[in-house]
Amino acid sequence: MLHEYLPILVFLVVAGCFGAVLLSLGFVLGTRRPDAAKLSSYECGFEAFEDSRAPFDVRYYLVAIVFIIFDLEIAFLFPWAVVFKSIGVFAWLSMALFLGILIVGFCYEWKKGALEWD
Repeated sequence: MLHEYLPILVFLVVAGCFGAVLLSLGFVLGTRRPDAAKLSSYECGFEAFEDSRAPFDVRYYLVAIVFIIFDLEIAFLFPWAVVFKSIGVFAWLSMALFLGILIVGFCYEWKKGALEWD
């Protein structure tokens, strides 16, 4: 069984070493000329004119949560779709329940007006 995972391990080791070498070369050979513009905090290319601790609108967080939920949904759907023919009816019903719960949550958020930007 170990011989099946050996190519993956070799790939990870080579990729890790390659990344470490490139980062080290950039750190050693890179030029460092700090000035006021490089050391200042960067906010969209101009100086901040408001307090950076101002509260965000709650709708921003709700849209972010919806994005994360549907992103995770896709992450669960890909492996399920790959083995769809061999998993049987129980797995199909489980995925239907999972998607149903997500749709109910999305409809609830839609009805509450969380996706409105008025």
